Amino acid sequence: MIQFLPSRSVALALGQFEIHWYGIMYMIGFLIGLWLLPKLLQYRKLTLSERQKESLFLCVFLGVLFGGRIGYVFFYGGTFYLEHPAEIFAVWHGGMSSHGGFLGVFFALLYFAKKNHIKFFALLDVLVVPIAIGLALGRLGNLINAELYGTVTNLPWAVSFPNVEGLRHPTQVYAMLKDVFIAAVCFLHLRSSKGSTKRVGETTSVFLVLYSLLRFIVEFFRDQQQEPIAMLGILLSRGQLLTIPLFILGVLFYVRRHRAGVWG
Repeated sequence: MIQFLPSRSVALALGQFEIHWYGIMYMIGFLIGLWLLPKLLQYRKLTLSERQKESLFLCVFLGVLFGGRIGYVFFYGGTFYLEHPAEIFAVWHGGMSSHGGFLGVFFALLYFAKKNHIKFFALLDVLVVPIAIGLALGRLGNLINAELYGTVTNLPWAVSFPNVEGLRHPTQVYAMLKDVFIAAVCFLHLRSSKGSTKRVGETTSVFLVLYSLLRFIVEFFRDQQQEPIAMLGILLSRGQLLTIPLFILGVLFYVRRHRAGVWG
């Protein structure tokens, strides 16, 4: 039996097989990335064969899937997954971490670049644009699923979510706008630095700094399901705490570029 929109999170059900909106958003993001890739590679003077593109797609997919899931289990899972270890692999039940996804993609791309003798940071510069677009689509999936909503507010654009008390900040929309803005800025930076070997790695730094700063701000409006963590006397959400290493990495990458010149 085929069912269209059997629930808010499921787009299509074919018997016991379900296609979730979140998965659809990820797939659209990957397809957009494949379409953009040939256009973006020119800005860092990179060329990839069709076989290498397929391998790159697989590496990024696995990095997002395993990194995002393991990151969620480690950063947000608490003791639940210790008590229910089989749920670690049940990605269809939801639960992905963007920070874990970053780590997964980072190591997957490091492996791909070394195996194919491609400059790692040049490749990262190219991929941060479709990555930001993919993050925006992921937040659209959160909006459709009515999850990761914000705190109570009386602002004119407040949104009512099913089974949630009060009108809320649409933090999924805030995050979407954040990611689209980052994609646009990174693309403009990538294009402006076309052909300059001395600026390789800068676009990656811009992505990390912008993402960490803007994510930190959006977290103030998000309804936190977990207790805040005290750091130097300041209460931070887990999302805010995890952005700090990204910000530091972005700054270090930029400093390293200026000290070492051309990056590998």
